[in-house]
Amino acid sequence: MPRPDRAARRRNDARGRRAETIAAVYLWLKGYRILARRVRTPAGEVDIVARRGDTLVFVEVKARQGLDSGVIALQSSAFRRVEAAARVLAGRFAGSARVTRIDAVVVRPWALPVHLVAVGREG
Repeated sequence: MPRPDRAARRRNDARGRRAETIAAVYLWLKGYRILARRVRTPAGEVDIVARRGDTLVFVEVKARQGLDSGVIALQSSAFRRVEAAARVLAGRFAGSARVTRIDAVVVRPWALPVHLVAVGREG
């Protein structure tokens, strides 16, 4: 597979950032407090760290044309990196949280985002 050129990488990055902003606003409207965005660790990156009540949530955001392709993207090695990064970050953000979980938000054009709760193992 050929490497994308710089312009394509910039477009993809901008698209990802827009999707993360849409997802963060959507979660905020659902009552989540956004603690951090684009948190990088040696194990990987977490798109959004949020909290609602006593639940700490690590959120993977996928910008896709349809829900099916978004769900398929969650079953890749990239999702394992999110799990590893969440383990690294759990202590940093946990506070009084009793539950941690990994969610996903699939952002599609001209449609409301889809929030998939607990797509990873709960802790």
